[in-house]
Amino acid sequence: MSEFLNRRLTLLGEPANLSLLAQCLHGIERECLRVNAEGRLAQTPHPEALGSALTNEQITTDYSESLLEFITPALQDPAQTLQSLEQIHRFAYSKLSGEYLWSPSMPCPLPAEEDIPIAYYGTSNIGRLKYVYRQGLSLRYGRTMQCIAGIHYNFSLPEALWPLLKSAEGYVGTDRDYQSSAYLALIRNFRRYSWLLMYLFGASPALDAGFLRGRAHQLEQFDANTLYLPYATSLRMSDLGYQSNAQAGLTPCFNDLTSYTDSLRKAVATPYPPYAEVGTHKDGEWVQLNTNILQIENEYYSNIRPKRVTYTGERPIQALMARGVQYVEVRCLDINPFLPTGIDLTESRFIDAFLLFCAFEQSPQLDNRECGNCSDNFLRVVKEGRRPGLELQRNGEAVELKQWAGDLLERIGSLAALLDRSIGGDAHAQAMAAQRAKVEDVSLTPSAQVLASMTENKQGFAEFSFSQSQAHAEFFRSQALTAEQQASFEERARTSLAEQAELEREEVGDFDVFVGSYQASILAISN
Repeated sequence: MSEFLNRRLTLLGEPANLSLLAQCLHGIERECLRVNAEGRLAQTPHPEALGSALTNEQITTDYSESLLEFITPALQDPAQTLQSLEQIHRFAYSKLSGEYLWSPSMPCPLPAEEDIPIAYYGTSNIGRLKYVYRQGLSLRYGRTMQCIAGIHYNFSLPEALWPLLKSAEGYVGTDRDYQSSAYLALIRNFRRYSWLLMYLFGASPALDAGFLRGRAHQLEQFDANTLYLPYATSLRMSDLGYQSNAQAGLTPCFNDLTSYTDSLRKAVATPYPPYAEVGTHKDGEWVQLNTNILQIENEYYSNIRPKRVTYTGERPIQALMARGVQYVEVRCLDINPFLPTGIDLTESRFIDAFLLFCAFEQSPQLDNRECGNCSDNFLRVVKEGRRPGLELQRNGEAVELKQWAGDLLERIGSLAALLDRSIGGDAHAQAMAAQRAKVEDVSLTPSAQVLASMTENKQGFAEFSFSQSQAHAEFFRSQALTAEQQASFEERARTSLAEQAELEREEVGDFDVFVGSYQASILAISN
């Protein structure tokens, strides 16, 4: 363990400070496709009984009308966060007649590209903006890519922690600047070590052959309808997932907040010739918000993002620049198809220890060479992380994944121990033990278990995934919410529909002008 990390752990382990780590906040967003009774993409509208996708804070849609997104509140106890996620699933299942939630990250067999429905949010200006943005995504990346689902893990450290560290380390500057720089340090370390999460939790080693729409690939044939890589952990996070030539040159540097927000701001304001050729309108209708590298800053695909809760009408970059970083959003986690909610408490406990390790360990600035190594290590693990003897690059030298993973788990273990001291019990130590077992025995990883289950049951990807989806549906339906919980969800759904109706009733102003002022809001931000 480094002296730097040791000093911080000693400070946090003092009796007066020990309770701080119990105050971290956890929120989860889980995406999942609705499928019909044949395990095919549901082409029905977003169920009205779930409320308005525009205004219901817990149940919305992501890219497609069929791609649900469940959002928990941010809570101190991850067990309660997961309980909230489970309740949202139970409510959804009480309203899904004859439909299922698809269990893994990679999509079900999909219809023709043009038959994948884009999410619709009504006739208000903000609803139309969300729809046009998604039309732009379909134009830029194709609708198939947008049907991939994942788990986003939102995590923040307690606000009271930063002044404590700042004072101990003699940082000269504002509390806000210290906090932002500390979160960016976490993100740089996340870039260095997130390959470990892909090894431990990657769960997408196979996919439906139709997903590639005839594109060239280097995957192997599992059966007539399934492609896979024998040692892959997460094809979702490989170069088979999101590919964007426009974004290829966009590598926001996480060395400081200004350079990060600057690079995104420029991308939202810089035309990209192939998009400019298409234009923003076709036959008088909007087809994309603009012809720039990014339509909005959230279009930038990254494994982790610095975030700040936005005010009404405020853009994410504006919030970050005005008030600094408040939390991080981890975006690279696969949905585990063996788990009803796609993630469990053991995984959550480990991610907490991992993120705290990233936050508290020394985090030098990333130069171009190290940045490249981070990306290469990540891609190598998602495509062949279970290959025996696989080597990664560490400080310019080759090191076996198994050895490096063992070293990291030992260091992360000190954070797990501190969390257990802070909260009581040994839940984090147990979560660490479960991950060490996966490093020792590769067959315990979710990606290996997916392929083992498919092989054992002679099921292709779609059959395996749908049988898991049906089992999860049974799990959720077998235990209904309490009458009070059900009533609360139904009330929220009704209220959200009323809110959307009111927005539409009271809408003033032309949509073109609305889009114009939305674009101008980012251009108005000075360096």
